[in-house]
Amino acid sequence: MQFSIVYLFSATFVAASLAAVLSKDDLGSTIWAAIEAATTCAACDAVLLLLKGIAELGDTAFVTTLTEICNLSGVDDADVCAGAIGLEGPIIAKDLREMSIQSHTSELFCIRFFGLCSYPAVTPYTVPFPSAKPSTQRPAVSGKIPLKIVHYSDIHVDPFYQTGANYNCTKPICCRAYTSTDAAGNNQFPAGEYGNSECDAPVSLEQSMYAAIQSIAPDAIASIFTGDIVDHAVWLTNETQNIKDINDAYARMSGLKQVFGTAGNHESSPANAFPPTARNVKDQQWVYDTLSADWSSFIGDSAETANNFGAYSSLVSGQNLRIISINTNLYFTENYWMYEKTMETDPSGQLAWLVQELQSAETAGERVYIIGHGPPGQSDAFHDGSNYINQIINRYSATIAALFFGHTHVDQFEIGYSSYSAQTYTNALEVSYIAPSLTPTSGYPAFRVYSVDPVTFGVLDFTTYIADMTLTGQQTSAPVWKEYYSAKAAYGPLLTPPLTDPAAELTPAFWHNVTEVLASNATAFAEYYARKSRGFKTGTCTGDCTTAEICQMRAMESQYNCATITPGVHFSKRDENGEGLKRGLGVIEKNVCEGSEMRRILARIVAEDGALEAGLERARVRYRKA
Repeated sequence: MQFSIVYLFSATFVAASLAAVLSKDDLGSTIWAAIEAATTCAACDAVLLLLKGIAELGDTAFVTTLTEICNLSGVDDADVCAGAIGLEGPIIAKDLREMSIQSHTSELFCIRFFGLCSYPAVTPYTVPFPSAKPSTQRPAVSGKIPLKIVHYSDIHVDPFYQTGANYNCTKPICCRAYTSTDAAGNNQFPAGEYGNSECDAPVSLEQSMYAAIQSIAPDAIASIFTGDIVDHAVWLTNETQNIKDINDAYARMSGLKQVFGTAGNHESSPANAFPPTARNVKDQQWVYDTLSADWSSFIGDSAETANNFGAYSSLVSGQNLRIISINTNLYFTENYWMYEKTMETDPSGQLAWLVQELQSAETAGERVYIIGHGPPGQSDAFHDGSNYINQIINRYSATIAALFFGHTHVDQFEIGYSSYSAQTYTNALEVSYIAPSLTPTSGYPAFRVYSVDPVTFGVLDFTTYIADMTLTGQQTSAPVWKEYYSAKAAYGPLLTPPLTDPAAELTPAFWHNVTEVLASNATAFAEYYARKSRGFKTGTCTGDCTTAEICQMRAMESQYNCATITPGVHFSKRDENGEGLKRGLGVIEKNVCEGSEMRRILARIVAEDGALEAGLERARVRYRKA
């Protein structure tokens, strides 16, 4: 039985009637017929009604039905369909049961899953502060001998990586013996000992990086690790294995100077699942308990607050520098626990806690680094949460020396402004430094070493180091870690006047002026763009692509990053280069670390030419036989 979009909008269409008139076999084909016909936000509401109807039948019915669709479409292996939907499906089903159609929450859900609806306006909320912003400005650097701080991110260590296993497999991540034909000695695409661009990092590559850090920066005063330990085989994760992976990784970091970690979206199982306290979900508490215990070996009792919502505040040993680690997963659009009936302005009270910590630091005259996993300016950050975080950053801009993130796997930076209506070097307030990944899925494995002022802790320079290795199966020796580039050497000479003094800070104004050069100098921009992936499989980016890149650099707040959704794209109108998918599904920027395999399964179904149609036809044949 098929429903028209008009009928689906009927006020009398409710979950009970849906369950009564649709057989189990009808559900799958009806959902996909509605999705294929959806071209507007209103049509997405119809799809949500269908999905809500199935969710009302219970988690089992929801998971079973979507798994059948995944299998019938033929776009992924059956174990991936079952595992991903089995893990993520119950959370989404709970969202749908509580969700009101045509609400703020449902609009955000339609954007994230189907690329329909426009971004709703930010829900107005003024973060309360205990005192007004002082007139003090960013302090001038001292000119004293700099200190060093290491930054690495997104290690994604695969404990099941097998040298010689197939790196050209059918799974989202390879180099495992998923089947006998994938095992070492049985395939034509053997993975090397230290990693492959189609696979996550083996333990050997992780250990190689730590050894390089100790050799290159033995005098570093601290190390910043901006999260993501667990591999990308997200359809196979479980609590027991994730706890082991997290504990093992932090144990291997023990030789580094005081490590300050943060919660990556992959640390939970299912990935991204960090429920706010208002959801009263206790089955993910193990994530916070595990991280808190591991962090305590580096920062002592300061890690105890991480038991509450994955955040802490701690001084660097012997320095007037406070590092505040926040749980950015509470503002992450792939964290499906966040799609509450009425979405909170301050999930788990983290923002109020952050204000308290910054106020204490300001009063004590401390300098602060804020670290987290997901940069708040990326398109996978909720606009509301990003806005509220940036209110706090603006208020305490004289205390915050810099911010550090990971998650994107590429070499980036983002600038925060006091006003986004007129972005200039004069109102640039802060810089987020986004480190490239260890896992080689987005380019050569990398880490950074920052040179910082010992008094103000302003960043004077950073040098990115990469593993000079083949990312195929032809490795014959351990990777050689070498200097890739210095930020000051690469960008300082481009400015007028040049900034080359080793003692000069890379201020927010400096980075804004760099964006001005990149916007007008095609050669300089091409060099920047190559550095994003550390020179690996560098593509071209001109015209609108360049404009979008510059816009992203100038957006520490996500609503200003130019990542807009175009409503009304018909899912069946797909093109060969995937642009239809990008517009229709809201995949504005490639985010290899979103962690939601269930969402990617839906994307593959609509993106692969003919897959949806063939899957529906197979389903209809099956239904007729039944």
